Amino acid sequence: MDVKLTIRPDFVAQVALPPCKSVVNRELLINAQCAMLNAQSVVAGDAHTLPDDVVAMRRGLAARHGEVVDVDGAGTALRFLAAHWATRQGCTVTITGNARLRERPIAPLVDALRQLGADITYVEHEGYAPLRITGRQLRGGRLSVRGDVSSQFVSALLMIAPTIGGLELELTGDIVSRPYIDMTLVLMERHGVRAHWSDRVIIVPADTYQPAPVLDEGDWSAAAFWLALQALLPQAHITLHGLRRDSVQGDRRILTILQQMGMQAHWHDDGSLTADMSRADCCCCSTFADLTGTPDLAPVLVSLLCLMGRPFRITGLRTLRYKESDRREALRQELRKVGYLLTIEGDDAVSWHFATCPPQQSPVIDTHGDHRIAMAMALAAVRHPGLVITQAQVIDKSHPGLWTHFG
Repeated sequence: MDVKLTIRPDFVAQVALPPCKSVVNRELLINAQCAMLNAQSVVAGDAHTLPDDVVAMRRGLAARHGEVVDVDGAGTALRFLAAHWATRQGCTVTITGNARLRERPIAPLVDALRQLGADITYVEHEGYAPLRITGRQLRGGRLSVRGDVSSQFVSALLMIAPTIGGLELELTGDIVSRPYIDMTLVLMERHGVRAHWSDRVIIVPADTYQPAPVLDEGDWSAAAFWLALQALLPQAHITLHGLRRDSVQGDRRILTILQQMGMQAHWHDDGSLTADMSRADCCCCSTFADLTGTPDLAPVLVSLLCLMGRPFRITGLRTLRYKESDRREALRQELRKVGYLLTIEGDDAVSWHFATCPPQQSPVIDTHGDHRIAMAMALAAVRHPGLVITQAQVIDKSHPGLWTHFG
């Protein structure tokens, strides 16, 4: 599906943000570890209103012995389901996904689960999905994993830890996306299990989870798109519904970053959020940001800063090559189409210092099968009316219904 976007300067929208898939999928796994057989039913909504990753997670938790579960592009679901089914004694399932997901490494998680006693076989290629998993009684203890791999590997291990006898999980090297690990610990405590950090070791006791309804919280990663759009359109009026000021999501940091650039945020009595750029910083002021903890913010922030004509250097992006696309390279290719020459630095950073080229007359954006690239590049429609987004349906992964706000 292609979408042709023209965004008026006086754009107005009331946006009910989707539930945060990072929160929901953790809550679903924790509830499933309670042996709560209907865990997948505790999220309001259906396949038309929930992010695709949540739908995939619910489908995976509802699988039966011998079934093949296709999670499409849902990396979170693959990793969390692998850990969950490894604990379900006597049940065998196979988990697979789309071509891109089958290219994303999962060996560090599988190796760790095997050390705990898991029976997991690579069906096709060593180190990658599909995975055939036969549940066993796993054993807790002490385990070391690298801290610079996906935080979802760490979270998957943490969430099964209470039910397998507890775990002392040591993270070695750099720790990336720590806010997502902390989110996991907060949600575990919400279900009655209190884990804690001791230097670089996370100690999880053997304990019993208490089932609870899924935390109702809008997605700050999705909100980042709308806040960036508001920053580009001072005359627009965008109202966001569903966010929490005390959010467990690390991506709430986007509001802090934009406030440092001049945005004013207004929380209303009904819980909604509006914002405006009432103080315009000099666009020549460089922006420097380390997104080690919140790399999913990078696509929208990079696109926004280019469109604002504001030079920047953003670091902490080592994990972006392993997302739904190689996001740094995807941004470099697509921003060039609208006139910006992004520089990729090593394996960790991107920068832009006013380098431009003639934009395409009628830009056609390739999403690279990545919902974050689709939303980031949609911002360019502010400068390029009639911008075309191809494979636009990829936004259903995290923000179904986004395009309906543009007519």
